[in-house]
Amino acid sequence: MNRDEHNLLEFPCRFPIKIVGHAVKDFEAEIIALIRQHAPGLREEAISRRPSKGGKYLALTVTIEATSRQQLDAIYHALSAHEHVVMSL
Repeated sequence: MNRDEHNLLEFPCRFPIKIVGHAVKDFEAEIIALIRQHAPGLREEAISRRPSKGGKYLALTVTIEATSRQQLDAIYHALSAHEHVVMSL
């Protein structure tokens, strides 16, 4: 990543995080708790959910007020370590 690509975001900013995971019990609650560890001001209206057609997956979009690149990196690292997260963007 070159220097210009690294500085595309200006903080603070609203930043949507998309998470797709297995639609298991407590998946959504666990993901929201995980994100709140890094973005404690997350409000309920900043969360949208959409189950897959067959109900096997759940897609969440969580829009946070991002304060730094380090904050975003920490969130994505934690999401990638979660056993039921299939993908996060």
